[in-house]
Amino acid sequence: MSDNEGVNTTWIADSTIGERFPAWTRGNAADVFPEPFSVLGTDLVLLQGMSRGLRDAYIGFGALDWEELEHPEMPDLFMRFGGYPYNPLSMIRVFGARMPGASPELIDQAFFDEGADIPTYEAEPWHESEKHAGLLGASVGWALSVQSFPFLDDDKQVAASLRESRPNLAALEDAAVVARARSMVPYIQLTFDNAMRVSSLASVGTGILGAITAALGDATMAVRLLAGIEVDSSAPSHAMWTLGRLAAESPVVGAAFDAGPDSVVDQLRASGDPAAAAFLNHLDLFFRHHGSRGPNEYDPISVSWELSPRIALAAIDLMRRSDAGSAPTSRQAASVAERDRLVAQIREQLAGDAETLGTFEAGLHSAQLFLAGRERAKTNCVRVINEMRVALHELGRRYVERGLIEHAQQLFMLDSDELDHFRHDPAALQATITERWATYERLRRYEPLFAVNHRVPDLSEMSPREGHGIDQVAAGTVLRGAAGSAGAATGRARVVLDAADPVGLEPGDVLIAPQTDPSWVPLFVPAAAVVVNVGALGSHAMIVSRELGIPCVVAVADATKRIPDGAMVTVDGNAGTVTVH
Repeated sequence: MSDNEGVNTTWIADSTIGERFPAWTRGNAADVFPEPFSVLGTDLVLLQGMSRGLRDAYIGFGALDWEELEHPEMPDLFMRFGGYPYNPLSMIRVFGARMPGASPELIDQAFFDEGADIPTYEAEPWHESEKHAGLLGASVGWALSVQSFPFLDDDKQVAASLRESRPNLAALEDAAVVARARSMVPYIQLTFDNAMRVSSLASVGTGILGAITAALGDATMAVRLLAGIEVDSSAPSHAMWTLGRLAAESPVVGAAFDAGPDSVVDQLRASGDPAAAAFLNHLDLFFRHHGSRGPNEYDPISVSWELSPRIALAAIDLMRRSDAGSAPTSRQAASVAERDRLVAQIREQLAGDAETLGTFEAGLHSAQLFLAGRERAKTNCVRVINEMRVALHELGRRYVERGLIEHAQQLFMLDSDELDHFRHDPAALQATITERWATYERLRRYEPLFAVNHRVPDLSEMSPREGHGIDQVAAGTVLRGAAGSAGAATGRARVVLDAADPVGLEPGDVLIAPQTDPSWVPLFVPAAAVVVNVGALGSHAMIVSRELGIPCVVAVADATKRIPDGAMVTVDGNAGTVTVH
């Protein structure tokens, strides 16, 4: 980022690197944190909520001790550089060094492509620990034997009760709205602790499946064995499909959608048609259950479907115009049948090897249970964050009406202490908000460094997202990524950069997307296949594509820039390739 743009050398919410954990990476973070994190979101969500939750998870399953963390009472475990959150590579490598059967090198293989520019692992004497190896060995044993996650069911009930007990925010005083938002912090810590507890051990079962299928001569079977797992993050897509069918069956509702997603609700409310009223009732239930989802959903600055219905209505419209054969249940049934066929085949192949067969059965059960658990845990956390989001956006709306800020998102340029100051003396911080917002907007136009090691980078080291010399590929080119979901499909490539505005995407197209957060998932349903710039083991794109039975390839570097919009392409989800015809 050029210094002549009038920005500081670092962002106000950026981190300071300590000595114990020097290496940080955007690997596995770019799809979860695609934008710079707001100042208020950094304070309330990343620091007070998620970092403490990750701390508790790592201590809980035996990877670290409290004393080994830097500032354990308020750890910074998703450090920001240029505003963009990073994953704690050094800490995860310590986990790999202590986990029986793992290593820091295996951690790197799970996180990075072969050509990735990553910091060299720096071994320290304290990384090796017999105590932690024993604790982690017990956690692996638990991962291969546990039958259910009642604590995730409890968290789901907690998140649902927070939504159901939401007060009439518009009737509360400002201080009460702020208190409501802050009251979500302990629940974010709780739900993210459990999310990381499950996510960090999800690779145990999938690793076993990968090793066994590779030994049987076909490593692609591992992807197909994980098809059709019912996950919470795909539930909105199924609900949207039902709404799309209702819209397709009603001329009145269909006509409202034909006019564009921005006016659908107003037109239906004014129509007085029974079918319109029935659709609106279903839509209200949809937003009550799934309105917490949306783009960049861990940062409360971003709007969820509840706050911006247009995002969901655009996806429903695509499903309305899709053929009935594209129903999620139809594709799912086919992928489940293929999974069950493979399971039977492998059981037959291993029938004479009781030990390996037993390991396969344990790995299969663990992989399916933990991948579904990951999605439930993430959904729980996102629902809690949305309760914070809705309260803070209500406060922002009031300040816009009072002429104190230009739009609600500017409120998120303050940290939690500054928010109190602003409530009492808004004039004192208006210039600060304006200056930070200008910098924040610039940061969103830049690409952060992939990895950071020891030294906090200057903002000038970031490069523009657009126009930095990436050419579109020629016909006949085969792009390689990671196999995400089995199957193959050919169709027209449609590059979509914003899930809220899928301009040009038609049923049967191949969706080319930048990342994989759940706001993109409903667009998978009408698509023939999905290709994503980023993504890794356990990403939303992989898990949901497998349930929906849609071929998917992730981690195709710069796919949205290299694949020409409108080109015919073939996506091979088994091989992890995209062929441009």
